Amino acid sequence: MGPLEGLKVIEFGGIGPSPMCAMLLADLGATVLRLDRPEAVDLGVEKPLRYNLLLRGRPSMSVDLKRSEGVEFALDLLTRAEILIEGFRPGVMERIGLGPDICMARNPALVYGRMTGWGQDGPLARTAGHDLNYIAITGALDSIGRAGAPPTPPLNLVGDFGGGALYLAFGLLAALTSARATGRGQVVDAAMVDGAASLMTSFYGLHAAGLLRAERGTNVLDSGAPYYDVYQCADGRYIAAAPIEMKFRREFFERLGLLGQVPDGQDKATWPELRKALTDRIKSKTQAEWVAVFEGSDACVSPVLTMAEAASHPHNMARNTFVNVDGVSQPGPAPRFSRTVAEPSRSPLPTDANLSDVLTTWGYEPGNVWPLITSGVIGAAGRRAA
Repeated sequence: MGPLEGLKVIEFGGIGPSPMCAMLLADLGATVLRLDRPEAVDLGVEKPLRYNLLLRGRPSMSVDLKRSEGVEFALDLLTRAEILIEGFRPGVMERIGLGPDICMARNPALVYGRMTGWGQDGPLARTAGHDLNYIAITGALDSIGRAGAPPTPPLNLVGDFGGGALYLAFGLLAALTSARATGRGQVVDAAMVDGAASLMTSFYGLHAAGLLRAERGTNVLDSGAPYYDVYQCADGRYIAAAPIEMKFRREFFERLGLLGQVPDGQDKATWPELRKALTDRIKSKTQAEWVAVFEGSDACVSPVLTMAEAASHPHNMARNTFVNVDGVSQPGPAPRFSRTVAEPSRSPLPTDANLSDVLTTWGYEPGNVWPLITSGVIGAAGRRAA
């Protein structure tokens, strides 16, 4: 069932990083229950439920938190949980009647996880924003892109998922360790702006030492170095070349047939000459041909695959990096554990599906909450859909 078997988590429905954090915990065996609003959540994109992969691995139940009975039910659930996850703007949970003070009065050992972009305080705390805004003020966005071009949005990996979901999961499990030892929970204030800044720690060290140029696209890891970049092949496909260390670079040049014929790249003044030589040479063969040339080598060369191709790469297949669930190819649980192996992913379920079984898992007798179901305090979304 995974290393988090036995851990119970209540997730208040949101989008982006908070559901990904809940997914990560569920992937590793935690029993997670998502509480959704009775009305549908507007995700901005319409798609069948089975493709909403961040909702996999856990049931969801609609709870009307505008009614006191719904708030009381949520509080009772939280007495049975160790972790709470919420991703609303600061103050929203307090207005509902589910702020940290109230919840932790019921359950002093509760770890109360708060996921926001700007954090719980500061001048921007109550303003709207998205991933791009959060990484913009941390120096991360300005560092990503090619020389002479504007900064490049790196999907929403750095703010939402790297600086948000992963840091929240890390913080929750750290606080849980403390709570289990002391019996005292605490609030985890996970801000994407803080997480994105933290991800830049190494680069801030280089910057402070004067080893990182301010102009993007002029450094080793930002496409400035010709030996750490992407090159187009004869068929229009690409390969990624990353032989940073000289011993790997020599093998790279040798397999290209350029050893001794091009600068080794140690002197930045030779980078334009080396880039042109690599561009011309790599353009002479197809991606598949270069894959064959570099197969099994330490030249640090890989094909640039599409999402449609990634699951079929031999290495990904050997490790079962991708799994197929109900006909949908998707990344499997990560990381791996030698003893407490995580079970395969489960498709997202409709809100209020298997409500009786869900309530039983959380220690309720269905008859004890039947008045809440019949009055629409819980389970209303499922009845409307039916």
